[in-house]
Amino acid sequence: MADVIRVMLDALPELLRGLQNTLWLTIVSLILATVLGLLSGLMSISSNKWVRAPARLYVNIIRGTPLLVQILFIYFGLPSVTPIKLTAVAAGIIAIGFHIGAYVSEVFRAGIQSIDTGQIEAGRSLGLSSSQTMRKIVLPQAVRRMMPPMMNQFIIGVKDTSLLAVIGVAELTERGQTIYSANYRAFEILTLVGLMYLALTYTLYRLSLVVEKKFGSVT
Repeated sequence: MADVIRVMLDALPELLRGLQNTLWLTIVSLILATVLGLLSGLMSISSNKWVRAPARLYVNIIRGTPLLVQILFIYFGLPSVTPIKLTAVAAGIIAIGFHIGAYVSEVFRAGIQSIDTGQIEAGRSLGLSSSQTMRKIVLPQAVRRMMPPMMNQFIIGVKDTSLLAVIGVAELTERGQTIYSANYRAFEILTLVGLMYLALTYTLYRLSLVVEKKFGSVT
């Protein structure tokens, strides 16, 4: 047991650096996902089919293919046929951002459509334009309803970053692989990696419960 603890303690500093990278990769990816999700969600409820169609195509393609394939396609596939050359970190952020964004898009769409149409008509009767009605009446209410499922997507995003190890991004899983490839102590290292992910996702889970308690009952 003492030897197991020693191996874990020796690996801890490097794994903490990997965890730090996981956190900032997650944050940047989720910012991108939120922007994409909002734009796509608004497009998907447009009455104009030429605006609506690209959003639905984006959501269907992303949700219908594995994230791992998307990561490999962006990092290896695109550079093979285009002049686009991305670093592993940039490719990873784009892949996760677009992937989570497709699911966030559906959250935004459902949240917006859950608002009573009577409130939209009331806004228009007050002289507000469609964009003003959306911004001042619909979105503030919809966002409150969307917070619990959004938090769930954020938790998923943390775990999704582990797939970036396949393209060499130095996040938590990749750091763990590097360490046990050198010391051949996979059990100890992967146990510690798993515990660190568990601690992070459990913290976010507890935060999601607070958010759900605050916003989840809003109707």
